[in-house]
Amino acid sequence: MEIINEHLLYPSYEIIGGEKIMSPAPNLDHSDIISRICGCIFNHLMKNRSGYVYTDNADVHFSDGTIFRPDLSVVLKSNEKILAGRKAIFGAPDMVVEVLSYSTRKRDLTIKKDTYEAQGVREYWIVDPWGKKVLVYLLRDGKYFLDDTYILLDEKDFAALDDEEKAEVKTEVPVSILEGLNIPLEFIFSWGW
Repeated sequence: MEIINEHLLYPSYEIIGGEKIMSPAPNLDHSDIISRICGCIFNHLMKNRSGYVYTDNADVHFSDGTIFRPDLSVVLKSNEKILAGRKAIFGAPDMVVEVLSYSTRKRDLTIKKDTYEAQGVREYWIVDPWGKKVLVYLLRDGKYFLDDTYILLDEKDFAALDDEEKAEVKTEVPVSILEGLNIPLEFIFSWGW
């Protein structure tokens, strides 16, 4: 408990395997992407009174002692017991989003993905700001499977596709845990919508 209390006072690190891992502040592109996704999810949750969304200022404490600070966490009303004391999240959020950065990329794709899977996070998005793509993992029978990869194509790449390929292009990312919510890729990756 001492580590948890200390962590609440000094929020600039995560605890992985008992080790403190420092993370630098995200750049503006990273923050902008999270703000856009958060805004869409927040509006949907408020409209439906169905849950809560938190950005990287919320600690997620897992049963194995790991403490993460995901870029975005969603907790549905049916799972709100994990918000005990409203000081942090104690258990698996229903959805987590991590935006890749040079300093966290490897952890987001390996340790964090494996931990979210093992702890029961139902939906995990990995957002690649350089490739303008979103990888969506869904939990089924305790294991993640890649549901789909959503890529924002520029006009030149889109024009190079044949008609059949153009018809297959997905321009929105569905939020599996929130029925009816689809977030446009162009909104996620564009400045000044």
